[in-house]
Amino acid sequence: MTNLEFIYGSDVGLEKRWGLETVTVAVVIGILGDREGDRKMGTEHLIPEKGYTVHATLRNLDDVSKVSLLKNLPDSDDRLVLFEADFYNPGKFDPAIEGCEFVFHVATPFLHTPNSQQYKNTTEAAIAGAKSIAEACHKSGTVRRLIYTASVVAASPLKDGSGFKDSMDETCWTPLDIPLACSTDLLKDYVDSKTLAEKEILSYGNYNEKSGLEVVSLACGLVGGNSLPPFTPTSVACFVSQLTNSANLYNSLRFFEKLLGKIPIVHIDDVCDAHIFCMESPSINGRFLCSSSYVSSAQIASYYQQHYPEFEVKQEYLDLLEREIGWSSTKLSEEGFAYKYDSKMILDDCIRCARKWGGL
Repeated sequence: MTNLEFIYGSDVGLEKRWGLETVTVAVVIGILGDREGDRKMGTEHLIPEKGYTVHATLRNLDDVSKVSLLKNLPDSDDRLVLFEADFYNPGKFDPAIEGCEFVFHVATPFLHTPNSQQYKNTTEAAIAGAKSIAEACHKSGTVRRLIYTASVVAASPLKDGSGFKDSMDETCWTPLDIPLACSTDLLKDYVDSKTLAEKEILSYGNYNEKSGLEVVSLACGLVGGNSLPPFTPTSVACFVSQLTNSANLYNSLRFFEKLLGKIPIVHIDDVCDAHIFCMESPSINGRFLCSSSYVSSAQIASYYQQHYPEFEVKQEYLDLLEREIGWSSTKLSEEGFAYKYDSKMILDDCIRCARKWGGL
């Protein structure tokens, strides 16, 4: 189960834009999922860089490693307050959302809590969590916009029968009943939970008149880059699996490719900036894919071979057939968001991160 935090804050720019005395932001966040870049997204960017005051929740405030990680952020003494809450008891988050104008929902269950009496698997837990957060936003009467961190695993360009569509964009939804090579029970549960939870939370958007909310879904690619916690994130370990020859991690990389045709990738800093961009936009609603590059695993291996000759890249990683599938998602860019990191910068930062924390 990933950890969660809530973030409150106010920002002078938003106050002027909305004509309010204060703007309060709640963020249900955590580590961005093992397949989405284990990093404390909101706290690092919103406290020192944006000047927000942050109320963060953890499942266990006695966990010294997680608490100290947050408390060591710049300005945390003045701008960070910690609370204890648990995704498997979602009602505890209602008081934190009450009175807020914006909510980020970043957390997701990745491993099921085996003794749970409420949910039989992570899919049930993810859907229930998404529903409870959305309903708390609706009940509050103050929340203007709910921003949900989705995953591209819910946007496969696979056809219901066989083969792939010509391109991948926001209209793609992953068919959940098609068996895939490289799949495992854990990966299948993750795909199912992210797909169904995203559909649930989008149903609360004002275009469906279920609530008065603007609901934004950011379906992020495989997240690379540097890591705030002192270890190599699982997503970064997947990026460098062709250098470490880790069979399990490489299998996960190939699963992405089998599911999505190629691998949409994005830098953690761009992910954070995209979330904040969606909060600060005067009006935004709907589903957006968040990825700066769409590459094959063979292209990743080839880049490592050319630019990191100190590593031996197996020929089998280079010989894989590449699919001719295009990336046609432009919605986020059309809203005005600009990515800062291309594929080369993402891969270089993955190498730096893995070397820094002992993953290489």
